[in-house]
Amino acid sequence: MGSKHTGQCLCGQVSYIADGPPSIVAQCHCEECRRLSGTGHTVGAMFKADLVAISGDVRTFQYTSAKGSQVRKAFCGTCGSPVFGTNTQTPDHMTLTLGTMNDTDGLAVEAVIFARDHVRWDDLGPDVVRFGTQPDWTPDS
Repeated sequence: MGSKHTGQCLCGQVSYIADGPPSIVAQCHCEECRRLSGTGHTVGAMFKADLVAISGDVRTFQYTSAKGSQVRKAFCGTCGSPVFGTNTQTPDHMTLTLGTMNDTDGLAVEAVIFARDHVRWDDLGPDVVRFGTQPDWTPDS
């Protein structure tokens, strides 16, 4: 498959092109990913690093995982959007955040990792009110 996946941060200062299909698309519920996303999980598409070209000013944060690998998260230096991550456990790959991709048609979560850390409030039940767009209401109404 010769597809290209493009994406960018919120402000457009950082962009990327990934050549070919991802190795895997995964949802992660670990504490670090929850803190990174500000929600219950992250979703990322892992690509061979040599097939990804990043443009723009990124800032990075590095930490040691529970397995002892070095994890590096890269963010836009202007808007702070998380764009990609690397892990020394898989040094020839990088994971692009799915929310930054321009077109995710044909991509779906294939694996869930750190499922044991899944938080209950991250499940949306059938009784949750859903809006198609930004609602015309305030928290007091």
